[in-house]
Amino acid sequence: MRLNMFLAASVLLGLTWMDGTEMLFSAEPGETKEMVEKQLAEIRSQTQARTYADAQGKKLLYRLWIPRGYDAAKKYPLILFLHGAGERGDDNQKQLAHPDVLHWVREKYAKEHPSFLVAPQCPAGAKWVDVNWWQVPHHQTPPQPAEPMRLTMELLDTLQKEFSIDPDRIYVTGLSMGGYGTFDLLVRRPHYFAAAVPLCGGADDSRAKDFAHVPIWIFHGAQDKAVPVVRSRSVVEALRRAGGQPRYTEYPDEGHAIWKRTYADEELARWLFSQVRQK
Repeated sequence: MRLNMFLAASVLLGLTWMDGTEMLFSAEPGETKEMVEKQLAEIRSQTQARTYADAQGKKLLYRLWIPRGYDAAKKYPLILFLHGAGERGDDNQKQLAHPDVLHWVREKYAKEHPSFLVAPQCPAGAKWVDVNWWQVPHHQTPPQPAEPMRLTMELLDTLQKEFSIDPDRIYVTGLSMGGYGTFDLLVRRPHYFAAAVPLCGGADDSRAKDFAHVPIWIFHGAQDKAVPVVRSRSVVEALRRAGGQPRYTEYPDEGHAIWKRTYADEELARWLFSQVRQK
């Protein structure tokens, strides 16, 4: 199997989040761990706690980051973040328990790419996509989306009506269960997203042809014991067979928790914000 395996080249420094979770960030000249920690804490505290309800009263909790200095006369990118299984619940907080994705909206990137970030919370016992996470080598896409995913798609449509969001710069990323959700969204809305970044997830390889045109950068740890690395390897090969050009980073010595180093990768951030939806 031909794979593009490489390690992120960014220089990473460690810091500890308030809940004891270790974090990594790209070192900037004159930037300290304390400065980055303060920025991320401020962003996390300033995300709005919101609830989306559909016509039948079904609800989806979510956190929303609105770019500082938001101007309705301008168009802004939006990043959809799908959390993992451990962050499910009804507190509307745990979905940002791993705040690493907030790097993409902190001051370092917001100067050039001020963006919305929306992080819905999947209820306890539910999934973004109703499949077995350990199924190898792939699964079949259920005919209908799981209820949290259906509500998430409706939420995106609602936010586009409420705010000035650039329809050609909507990005999706997710980790673990959210990685599965990212692939599921690409199948269900193959012409909606400008780019996708699934981490340690899995896809229905038979549907790769449906979203092979979407710029995608897939990440997985070779030592992953929760979601077998073959899940990412197989979809990479399926996308290539379908004519796609996926980017793939496999960390040879990493297990499941790869999101710290992935979201801190400057090359990934530059790549993401350079993507515009293909008509």
